[in-house]
Amino acid sequence: MKIKSIAYLVLFLAFSISLNAQLLETAKPESVGLSSTQLEHIDALCQEYLDNNWLPGGTVLVARKGKIAYFKTWGTRDVNTKAAYQKEDIFRLASMTKAFTSVAILQLLEQGKILLDDPIANYIPAFSEMQVLTDFNATDTTYTSVKAKNSITIRQLITHTTGISYAFMSPQVAAIYTKSGMGNFGLSHPEATTAEMVQLIAEQPLFHEPGERFTYGYNMEVLGYLVEVVTGKTLGEYCEAHIFEPLGMEDTGFYIAKEKGNRLVPVYYDVPAKKQLFQHTDPIYNYPLWGRTDHFAGGGGASSTTKDYAIFCQALLNGGTYNGKRILGRKTVEFLQEDQLQFMDAKAGDWLGKNGDSFGLGFGLKTEKSEAYTFNSAGAFSWGGIFNTKYWIDPKEELVFVGMTQILPNYHPEFWDKLYNIVYASLE
Repeated sequence: MKIKSIAYLVLFLAFSISLNAQLLETAKPESVGLSSTQLEHIDALCQEYLDNNWLPGGTVLVARKGKIAYFKTWGTRDVNTKAAYQKEDIFRLASMTKAFTSVAILQLLEQGKILLDDPIANYIPAFSEMQVLTDFNATDTTYTSVKAKNSITIRQLITHTTGISYAFMSPQVAAIYTKSGMGNFGLSHPEATTAEMVQLIAEQPLFHEPGERFTYGYNMEVLGYLVEVVTGKTLGEYCEAHIFEPLGMEDTGFYIAKEKGNRLVPVYYDVPAKKQLFQHTDPIYNYPLWGRTDHFAGGGGASSTTKDYAIFCQALLNGGTYNGKRILGRKTVEFLQEDQLQFMDAKAGDWLGKNGDSFGLGFGLKTEKSEAYTFNSAGAFSWGGIFNTKYWIDPKEELVFVGMTQILPNYHPEFWDKLYNIVYASLE
């Protein structure tokens, strides 16, 4: 009996240790196979971009083997008070929201409520009769179109291969979308509901035949509404119940509680000629504080802290679990990393595809070809946000990276590439 009791105790302790090992706690870089000396180059790089007024500052977090090896803030969040950034600061995620919506869709797939190759019109009839743009008149923004040959599927939405675009992708898209009133979608909206937003998206022409190529656009907004149609919950309610709350992401959501409003950092803009950064003052940037209950932009509306988002990334790196809570099955996480564009002749209608990059189920994907161009391992998946946030997850090296700052436009995207090089060079 004593031997059995000891054996049970050993098993219990081992199980407890394994759960605690999943927690993102701070550890010395060397304990997880990283060089602290090499990681110090991050400090110097951030200081260089501060000194040149290229970036306002923010946070950088590096985790390996489930432990945080580097987590620092840099710069000042307020040009007037000179208050420093804090680790608990809240940032607008913009397109890093897409990862949440993708996980929500994959959860519905796991529950047997949808299939990836279902036509979206089965759930949202507004997409039953889609038109494809044929000619555009730049002088008066009129256009002609023909009926689409194929139906838009859920798989095409999650891989951005529908022909739905973003306004900023080209002048003709901007003209058509702005004229229709779609130019202000993607983050939040002071008036339109989620349903009204998606209805308007369905009324616009597609910019190529569904499934023809990758075109970055309002696809996740449609999928966010699909979550609402299938579950009866808004995207915000669903993500809170099935992603944020289980993982303990207490400071993540589509809208920020009033008592946390002072933790939302400002958005800056760069005036290169003046070599100075200025703070955006347009009220539109306060959208995380609007408190809407009927508008949820699945492609860009959420906000979060650096640590919260790192927890989400760690859950995916762990095969769908964190601290004993599962948000996706192991095979589903493996599936989302598969190259979904491999059967297309033209992988990218835009900038995706260069250097061998591709796209999985809601995530940018590094392929074997990518390894010839960057340090990232094949199978690493990542994305960023328009306010200059970035994350990547490298299963091979057990690495998680989350970087947050807030500047629009950003004239120095090479900052992230330099950080990648520093981090990968720190691997012992």
